[in-house]
Amino acid sequence: MKAKKILSKVMILLICLSIASGLAIANTACDDINDQPLLRFHIRANSNSAADQSIKLTVRDSVLAFLTPLLEQTDSLDKANAVLVQNAAAIKAIANAVLVEGGFGYTASFKIDVEFFPARMYEDVLIQSGYFLAAVIGLGSGEGDNWWCVLYPPLCYLEAKGAFRYRSKILELVREIFG
Repeated sequence: MKAKKILSKVMILLICLSIASGLAIANTACDDINDQPLLRFHIRANSNSAADQSIKLTVRDSVLAFLTPLLEQTDSLDKANAVLVQNAAAIKAIANAVLVEGGFGYTASFKIDVEFFPARMYEDVLIQSGYFLAAVIGLGSGEGDNWWCVLYPPLCYLEAKGAFRYRSKILELVREIFG
């Protein structure tokens, strides 16, 4: 009987240690985001009208649907940048197709540039301010509010109910395994 109790306690201890080490790995992955080069995706709306802000998000969704499978397996900033350079015409064409379909009388531009981004907190993950390589889509005059996310490393900031949520493949795996 004592052996079963001891074995149960050892099992619980091992499970707790596994969870703790898994969460430590996930937290380290979150902290390390500022220690590596980032590639941003930036979309500037034509204006702040409801229609221009809405089409900005439709362009975002269409371009990300195209880019996500191309960037998922990139393992360096240089490779991610090469994907963007190779697909620049397609990215611009996708944005313009969305604008035409929506009945907008302006076009999109696309460039890869270095831009300043302010510090931003996403739940418990802080992305430091600074100059970063960015894939930039300008819609029309590009004078409206903008939207941005991180394309590389393959992290994703998802807009949900007006807030952003950090997604980490490591953290998702830990949560899947340990509930």
